[in-house]
Formats: sequence, C-alpha cells, structure tokens
Amino acid sequence: MNAVAGARVIPLHDPERDAARRSRHVEVVPEPEQQQSATPDWERRLTDLLSFARRRIAGDYQVDEFGFDRDLTENVLMPPLKPLYEKWFRVETIGMNNIPPAGGALIVANHSGTVPLDALMTSFGIASEHPAHRHMRMLGADLVFRTPVLGALARKSGQTLACNPDAERLMSSGELVGVWPEGFKGIGKPYKDRYKLQRFGRGGFVSAALKTGAPIIPCSIVGAEEIYPMIGDIKALARLLGFPYFPVTPFFPLLGPLGAIPLPSKWYIEFGEPIRTDVFGENAADDPMLVFNLTDQVRETIQQTLYRLLTQRRNVFLG
Repeated sequence: MNAVAGARVIPLHDPERDAARRSRHVEVVPEPEQQQSATPDWERRLTDLLSFARRRIAGDYQVDEFGFDRDLTENVLMPPLKPLYEKWFRVETIGMNNIPPAGGALIVANHSGTVPLDALMTSFGIASEHPAHRHMRMLGADLVFRTPVLGALARKSGQTLACNPDAERLMSSGELVGVWPEGFKGIGKPYKDRYKLQRFGRGGFVSAALKTGAPIIPCSIVGAEEIYPMIGDIKALARLLGFPYFPVTPFFPLLGPLGAIPLPSKWYIEFGEPIRTDVFGENAADDPMLVFNLTDQVRETIQQTLYRLLTQRRNVFLG
C-alpha cells in the first residue's frame, strides 16, 4: 500500500501514539465559570475544521501501512454518519462493555439491509460510544476495493480485504477487527428471509482469531433488515453491472433516487460476551472440528440473540 503523499506512515502499534490517543479522551469537568463561558458549538466546529485543513495542507497527519487515515476518518468520514445513527435509525447499543478497551479482538456480526449500512452504524457506534473510542477495522469484499472512489475511501477509513493474513496482522497489532461472514448472501437475501442467518463460510474468521488468541465478540443487529425491504432481484441487470444482485424494493427503482432513502427503522446493536480463543493451544487453528464448532457457536449465539431482540421489539419503527 503506497502512503499518501506528505503523510507520515506509522506502524499499526505505536506506544506514543496510543498514549496520546488515550489522553485525548480523558474527560475534564470544567468549573462553573468555565461552563458559562464555554465556546459556542459552531465556533468550536469552525476551529476544528480550520485545524483539520491546516494539518492536511502541511501534511501533518498519519497513515498506517493499510492506508488507514485516522485524521480524515474522524473529521470528514465519521461526522456525516452521526445524524443517521442518532436521529434516523435511533441506534441503541447493548453490551458495549464486552468490547475490550485495548488489544486485538474480532467482532462477528449478522449482515442485512440490501445496502450494508449495518457495518457503518456498528463502526460509528463503537467509535462514539465505547469508553476507549476504538476504531473498528472492517474486513470487506473485493468488490468494495474494485469500485472507484469507494475503494479508496474504504482504505482511508481503515477497511481492508477480507482475508486471513490481513485479519491476523491487524489483531496481532492490537486492533479491533469487524467481519460479516454472511457476505453478500446476508445483505442480498429477500425480505421474507429477514433475520435468518445465512452460511458463515468455512470459518476463516475463527482460524484467524485462534492463531492470534483474540477473543471473538458476537454482534447481533436488529433494524437493518427493514431499511430496504428487498422483494425482488433483477439478475440480468446485476450481471450486466457486475453486482451480486440488483435489488427491487417497494420504492426502488420505482421512485428513482427517492427510493434510495432508507426507511427510518429503530435499530438495536447488541455485543455479546467474548468467546476466548487463547485457551485452545498453539495449533488450535489446524483442528477443523474445533474451527467448525466455534463457528457454529458464534452463529448460534447471534441467531438466538436476534430472536430475543425481535420478541422484545413492539414496532419496527418505534422499537
């Protein structure tokens, strides 16, 4: 991966950088007089924007060997997701304390929604609500990185190709990694099959976790299935465009661009208890039965949590 011109390439694990990052998140409670004379929100945002522009012009920002640009992600790519997360989908997270404050870990989640907004909302939720404000390094399909502009933005936001070597390097370096094993089968399934998990592949994500000793955190997402109810698939058009599917929803493509607006369903994202992988021994990843059993355990945990959340939900849009 070539570094951005002018940017300083840093290793995945940098003690000085990590210490500085933790210090930025130490909450300081101002005195009453300071609270009264607090800087207006618009002025603070303007100051942050000017500081960001100055850093970009001066090349005073860092990019790791995967292309992750933390400064760009936090100041440009993440903020537009905030109204979608807080106002449109009104996401509620459960079990955030199950995500460790530091060290490598693997989050495994169900995939749905026709357009993979569930991955973006999960990533934003962790970055904004976790006490350590961790960035989740998502593993994406090769189609993402082949798409012009989208591929470059995905790299800059910390995503990388869904393959074991990249996943292992990230977790070994203490990064939080996110994977959606259902892939396109999950996001492209018809509405009638909502919240029914598809196959989790061959358990490659479990092998990566076993090799690094990273805990696996099951993640269950309710609400994403209803944003674009997929009632059909124009396969001929999908083949022509090189897509895995071409969705037909009640509003798209009938209403054109208006049909691309997601429905404002109420979301719940629950992070389950971590499943330890450091207790199985050095060569555990080479045991196919162990890999299969752990994969099945993760999948069943997510499925049962989905059923429980659905039984507690009274209304798709009100929660």
